[in-house]
Amino acid sequence: MGAGATVGIVALPLAMAFAIASGLKPEAGLWTAIIAGFLISALGGTSVQIGGPAGAFIVIVYGIVERYGVANLLIATASAGVLLFLLGLFRLGTLVRYVPVSVVIGFTNGIAVLIALSQVRDLLGLDIAKMPADFFNQIGTLASHIGSLNPYALGLGVVCVIGLFIWPRLWAVDSQFRRQLDKIETVSALRATSRVPAPVVALVTLSLLAWGLSLPVETIGSRFGGIPQGTPTFALPDFSWETVRLLVTPTLTIALLGAIESLLCARVADQLGDAPKHDPNQELMAQGIANTVVPFFGGMPATGTIARTVTNIRSGAVSPVAGMVHAGTLALVVLLAAPLATHIPLAVLAGVLLFVAWNMGEWREFGRLKNFSNHYRLMMVSTFLVTIVFDLTVAVELGLVLAVVLFVRRQSDIFRAEPVSRNGQQITYRLYGSLFFGAVAKIDPIVAEVEQAATPVNVMLDATQLISLDTTGLDALEQLHRQVEKRGGHLGIVGLNPQPRSLIERAGFATKLHTFQ
Repeated sequence: MGAGATVGIVALPLAMAFAIASGLKPEAGLWTAIIAGFLISALGGTSVQIGGPAGAFIVIVYGIVERYGVANLLIATASAGVLLFLLGLFRLGTLVRYVPVSVVIGFTNGIAVLIALSQVRDLLGLDIAKMPADFFNQIGTLASHIGSLNPYALGLGVVCVIGLFIWPRLWAVDSQFRRQLDKIETVSALRATSRVPAPVVALVTLSLLAWGLSLPVETIGSRFGGIPQGTPTFALPDFSWETVRLLVTPTLTIALLGAIESLLCARVADQLGDAPKHDPNQELMAQGIANTVVPFFGGMPATGTIARTVTNIRSGAVSPVAGMVHAGTLALVVLLAAPLATHIPLAVLAGVLLFVAWNMGEWREFGRLKNFSNHYRLMMVSTFLVTIVFDLTVAVELGLVLAVVLFVRRQSDIFRAEPVSRNGQQITYRLYGSLFFGAVAKIDPIVAEVEQAATPVNVMLDATQLISLDTTGLDALEQLHRQVEKRGGHLGIVGLNPQPRSLIERAGFATKLHTFQ
């Protein structure tokens, strides 16, 4: 219960900040955290994961809202929910693990940069009616409006960011401040404040400061008119198959990102806690149900959230009940204290998101690039840059294509056909690795040797080190066989492992070979 209440309080500023940064009203984020958070905890495949709006979706959602509008965002989210459910139903959850870690790090860091960039307007208090969605136009718009900088907003944002960094370190067990405080017996109430999450401390104190001093900064109330104090109404989006066809790319993007984020988060939860390991397919079905339901209440895409899940685990959560309590706590706060959100400065929420973006990125990986291969560097850096300059969908597509191409190249480099002996009319070669479509060119030197021989040549292939064989590799062996037979010789293969043997036998090639063992 206590863990759920703690996470519910943490989720309050984050849910509002994610929604506002995505181009939506703050209540969209709040009710997504409540409804999706409850469903994901109740139906999911992990005991302690917390679901809701996530920072990774900010860039995607903002782009969809800019290009297609809020109504179509709801349709794309619901469609993505159906797709996620089907992925789990057909037990395809493990496919997400085939995404290389270099691609994941690349687009995660790219999204973190874009989140930070999207908050510069509110951090500086710039007088910009609407920010464009693409990177270069955002830079240009910010630069052209830098003259409208609001020093009060900048001050609040900077203090917020500094406070978020300092607060947990201030109360660390080994901090000097904590040691001095422990010597004083009359400050137990003060020590209890160490349990209050840093975003909540920043939100309350800086909102009170801005309200008490009547600082001229933009707030939730001045931009959105506050947050409605009541439950959201159920409403059907304007659905049509024609619209769904236009939204294929946004739908796939939401589904792919939701699946990757939720399963990565579940793996983190497995490593931090003692709860049973997660079921990826059940988790995807729960994510699918949540994302199918929340659009009917005006919500935004939801997925597993690493920061809130880690907070949940460190607060002592051991079951899905904590996640459901988190949703209930958040709902109670919204229903009772919604009017107070009117006074929250947008610069403070921008500071919270800048802190989220910093923690979201794995920046040390750039410094470690020198320790890895050129293939790894190419995939990570290209995915990072394309995420920033273009969008996540193109970045993931490029990353996966590069991963496949580089994998094929690496595997083809591993395959070798080495001459072992030349004894009269017989030559023997030993095959190493996998003979597949990317490596068949390495059979050509054997064919050339047969063609250039003045007399018939018998070829023996030692396949004891041949790990696997595909149909293209089989075709290369059949071509070699035809050339050998054409010149009056014989082809034999010995030492076959189970997979190559099975394919050769099923294709009927074994009966054509002079020696087959």
